[in-house]
Amino acid sequence: MDQPIGVIDSGVGGLTVARELMRQLPREELVYLGDTLRCPYGPRTEEEVIQFTWEMVDFLMNKKIKMLVVACNTATAFALEQLQRELPIPVIGVIQPGARAAIKSTQNLHIGVIGTEGTIKSEAYPLALKNINANIHINALACPRFVPMVEQGVLSGEEAYKVVSETLVPLKKKNHIDTLILGCTHYPLLRDTVQKVIGEHVTIISSGEETAREVSAIMGYQEKLFKGNREPQHKFYTTGEPTVFETISQAWLEQPVSEIKNVKLAE
Repeated sequence: MDQPIGVIDSGVGGLTVARELMRQLPREELVYLGDTLRCPYGPRTEEEVIQFTWEMVDFLMNKKIKMLVVACNTATAFALEQLQRELPIPVIGVIQPGARAAIKSTQNLHIGVIGTEGTIKSEAYPLALKNINANIHINALACPRFVPMVEQGVLSGEEAYKVVSETLVPLKKKNHIDTLILGCTHYPLLRDTVQKVIGEHVTIISSGEETAREVSAIMGYQEKLFKGNREPQHKFYTTGEPTVFETISQAWLEQPVSEIKNVKLAE
């Protein structure tokens, strides 16, 4: 089926999911929209997040996408069920796949979750985890400083280490966790720093890989996969300044990004 897969995020974080989609589905074309102008979504109200999410979705639906990946945990927590009800195409978020991967990984049933204020307040991860295994022990922590830092391109080095160390102090005290869910798609861009701070004994889970696997399975089942042979032409859009977006996307996707267009979603 020769239509693109749509990916939305509050900024550059969803590129961590896009990268996995490109790796697992190398012939599929992506249309990616990052709302960098209004990022971060974490501190915003549920109503705002839902409104912004729908504005992104409307933009991508005009691109004739065959499937939508909500690569933002905050948007998944607040808007996924509504999108699944109202859109005529399959829609998946990143919370369920992340929860499943964590359950597979944990040996001692103690799982940490870090995310934006919105995602942590929504309790979407504890609900998803407990639905799979009621005996899971969860320590959740909001990390409001991470997303602005990633959006500015500060991904490693002294400043990143200092912010991550200070933020994760409460989780470090709960030293029995053996698995940590990066409950925001921006956070895998800080993965090495988080691993250094939290310790090598903790398995870090980012939902990109599991989400891409789910996309592949759903599209295979619905016979929506592209069957031909081609070099896909991915399209990237941002509501903010394309320069930082371009730098991060080229480094993270490890391939040239031909063009990043700026779009206006709302006046």
